[in-house]
Amino acid sequence: MPEVVLEKLDEAECLRLIASGGIGRLVYAGRYDLTVLPVNYKFHDGAILFRTEHDSATDEDLRTGISHAEYRVAFEVDQFDVEAREGWSVLLQGPAHHLVAEEERSAAQAVGVEPWAGGPRDHFISITPARVTGRRIRRVPTAADSRS
Repeated sequence: MPEVVLEKLDEAECLRLIASGGIGRLVYAGRYDLTVLPVNYKFHDGAILFRTEHDSATDEDLRTGISHAEYRVAFEVDQFDVEAREGWSVLLQGPAHHLVAEEERSAAQAVGVEPWAGGPRDHFISITPARVTGRRIRRVPTAADSRS
């Protein structure tokens, strides 16, 4: 029976794993308590970038109402091989920045984040990680496995 190994990932490996973009989960305390939402994202210039609708619950919940104050969130990305019982998980924590300046919005548009849900999701939010952690679970053959 293979040995299960739980490995802590360093920041560089975490960022390498999420660099290709995909689907992650945005986590924050919203008006209806804790909220976890799947979003399509791209990792660009050291930040998570995703889109939402203007005046949506996400847009409104991630505003502090204080000029230049940003809401802190968590963002999780993972990948699993259920059959092999292996996988990895990366957690980023940091401020959610609303891209409102025209140059920010133009640059974000050029990155090419396309939400699966479609529709007019023309409000961009970026998360610049203040903390990045991750783990990998893998199975390693034991000496007894190689004798079988």
